[in-house]
This record gives sequence, structure tokens and C-alpha cells, in this order.
Amino acid sequence: MKISKNSKCPCGSGLKYKNCCYPIHKGANPNDALTLMKSRYCAYAVGDANYIIKTTHKTSPHYENNKEEWIKSIKEFSKSNFKKLEIISFKEIENEAFVEFKAYIDEFVMHERSYFIKEDKWYYVKGV
Repeated sequence: MKISKNSKCPCGSGLKYKNCCYPIHKGANPNDALTLMKSRYCAYAVGDANYIIKTTHKTSPHYENNKEEWIKSIKEFSKSNFKKLEIISFKEIENEAFVEFKAYIDEFVMHERSYFIKEDKWYYVKGV
């Protein structure tokens, strides 16, 4: 983990990590896809590969069967400097949701519209 539980949460809420995304990373279910998206960004920032894996839907093009390689890939990406998360839009209709965001990582900006579905809980499916 690159931040302590008493640091500000990387998701941008202004709360301490221990009072924001940390409980979700440890098993609390996000109430909506927006909270899931923010907690996933935070998980990348703190290097929590297991959370990324358990919140990725099995139909996702990002889902990997080789968990060791997937964890290694997530941990490598997590070495980046996660500077800021900017939410542009959020739309949820029943068991589907879209979150458009910009993630400022290292010296680039990742602009994505992510698609989520809810089954037993919310899952990330894919992004464009």
C-alpha cells in the first residue's frame, strides 16, 4: 500500500482512506456503481489487486483466468502515480450503470466511459 489508512482517500472524497474506500476494499458492498468505480480507482492507487479481481465481471474483456499474471499486471500498474479522479457523469438504470471519468495518472489522462452491471453486487464490465 502506498498510502496509510489515515491518508486522504485517493478517490477524491476528502475523507480519510480508513473512512472511505478501505471498508469497501475489506468487504463492504458499494451502494451503487459510482461508489464501485471510485473504490476501484482507489484500489489501483493502493495496489489492492484482489479487490480489482473480485469486482471485475467474468464476461469482462479484462477478466484473466491466470490470476497470478493478472495480479502481477495490476501491481505493476499500481506503481503509477494516481493524481486525481474526476467524475464527468453517472447514469444508473436498474441493474446497469455508466460512469464517465478522467483519471490523472502519471503524466497522462485516461478518459473512459465505464459500464457496470448489478447481479448479487455491482461489477465492472468494460470501458470505452
